[in-house]
Amino acid sequence: MIRHIEFARLHNFRDVGGYATDGGREVCWQRLYRADSLHWLAGDDLARFHALGVRTVIDLRHPEEIKRRGRAPQGPNYHNFSVEHRFWNIKDDFHPEKGVARFFADRYHEVAQDGVVELRSALEVIAEEENAPVVIHCAAGKDRTGVLAALVLRLLGVAEEDVIADYALTGLATPRFIAYWEEEHPGEPVPWPGLGQAPADAMRMFLTELGPVRDYCVKMLGVDEQVITALQDHLLKNPDT
Repeated sequence: MIRHIEFARLHNFRDVGGYATDGGREVCWQRLYRADSLHWLAGDDLARFHALGVRTVIDLRHPEEIKRRGRAPQGPNYHNFSVEHRFWNIKDDFHPEKGVARFFADRYHEVAQDGVVELRSALEVIAEEENAPVVIHCAAGKDRTGVLAALVLRLLGVAEEDVIADYALTGLATPRFIAYWEEEHPGEPVPWPGLGQAPADAMRMFLTELGPVRDYCVKMLGVDEQVITALQDHLLKNPDT
């Protein structure tokens, strides 16, 4: 199966299937995708997107971003769960001596603290079998999307190191993100060293400091155990089936 799905305008669209779980099962392919800015879809890209049979789009961006940039194409069921309640302040919050990974991990903790209602709602939508295939996305498909994807994969029983590796795959798209920024800002230097980056240590720190994901989802988000069971029932299969 293909993990990275190529689009002309999208840089970071991929399937999260195929990962083994601690229960000896495997995450189903073609049931859950993660992506960057779906508002870029047009022409052949749009046709390729529709060919995936996507039923549901979960947009994790701020409503202001959607108003400014646009949203996913009409067709799939659409949900906007804005999980990030604090805007990034790179000037004040990024400290080079602490590193890019620390900055990202801190932002992910803010999402985990502030976005409890939206994260719970997103997990509930993903858990409904009739909503699949589902695409979760934000702007770059790595930060807000990375947090939600990590929660889903850990609830499914995917090993933490595999979740970290999945997050870090965004690094393959980093040159395209930087090229796009330079195209939009000709002659300007890249504003900070973390642009488009997805260092594995960012997700590693976040997950380590968050603690057991199931406990977080049940106790902090208020996710019902039946939701977790439903998530596992339709997103997991035995590896020989």
